[in-house]
Amino acid sequence: MFSAAMTPADCAGKIRRSKKLAVLTGAGISTSAGVPDFRGPKGLYVTRAYDPETVFDIGYFSVNPAPFYDFTRDFLAMLETISPTPTHLFLARLEAGGKDIGIVTQNIDGLHQRAGSKRIYPIHGDYSTARCRKCGKTVSGDDLAASLKASPGVPACPACGGVVKPDVVFFGENVRHLDKCLALAAESDLLLVLGSSLAVHPAASIPHHAGGEVIVVNRGPVALRPAEGVYLADAALDEFFAGVESRL
Repeated sequence: MFSAAMTPADCAGKIRRSKKLAVLTGAGISTSAGVPDFRGPKGLYVTRAYDPETVFDIGYFSVNPAPFYDFTRDFLAMLETISPTPTHLFLARLEAGGKDIGIVTQNIDGLHQRAGSKRIYPIHGDYSTARCRKCGKTVSGDDLAASLKASPGVPACPACGGVVKPDVVFFGENVRHLDKCLALAAESDLLLVLGSSLAVHPAASIPHHAGGEVIVVNRGPVALRPAEGVYLADAALDEFFAGVESRL
């Protein structure tokens, strides 16, 4: 069976005593900022606002990258209108205050970076850099965004004219930093899983490598087997961690 349900007061105590804190974040940490998730009731996969079989499949991208860039233009424009959530900012303040903390994120929105966190492992990549699939030239995320604003269609490499692909992980590609993510979990004495249903592998395997206790805070069911030292809170993240921070 799972250990007892987690409260903000108990969570604060465990964070205070933690010497090495690891965090795994999913889409749920960003939904209050206005970023739609993918698998929730109003997620992109359910509403079919974009077809994941064409937008995020590397094989399809190799044939026709246009649907991905239709999504990307909308996604990057949305990111310009939003800010990190209180939970993003809370995690950044923990690090700034001297807590030994590392963050593994499944998100590609860059909100942890904008909040000020430094030790981040974006396991599904992000838009901070892009790469030409023909010559390998690296393009900055800012330059890619400017290119998308300047002209329609698929952005071309400034060096050779090849197709540029952001360093976002597609279906059919390997995730990023997996060894570092697993090591971070194994070396931790406390792992927080925030806003993830743990439905996507290999990120979902990270809690099974935790070196200490695990606290999961998420709205809705979580695909995690019962175990001693695993605590669950079915709660809204921003409200929950406002209660945690007030007790730290």
